[in-house]
Amino acid sequence: MGDRWHVEVDRSVCIGSGMCVVHAPDGFRLDTARQSRPREPEADANERVLAAAEGCPVEAIAITLVDGGEPVFPPEE
Repeated sequence: MGDRWHVEVDRSVCIGSGMCVVHAPDGFRLDTARQSRPREPEADANERVLAAAEGCPVEAIAITLVDGGEPVFPPEE
């Protein structure tokens, strides 16, 4: 069994570029305000969701492990 991730979008930072939807349409959607939302707040680890977080131009997407809360993205410095 693989890791489970908690995916969160900081809506105060999101600019609605839609890059997350391009990278991971199954992981994100834009709401009526054109801001990103995860389709599910908890999901199986997924390379496309990670690529979306890494490709966000304002780094509005945070991913942590469900078990333990360790950061996946952005990584701890």
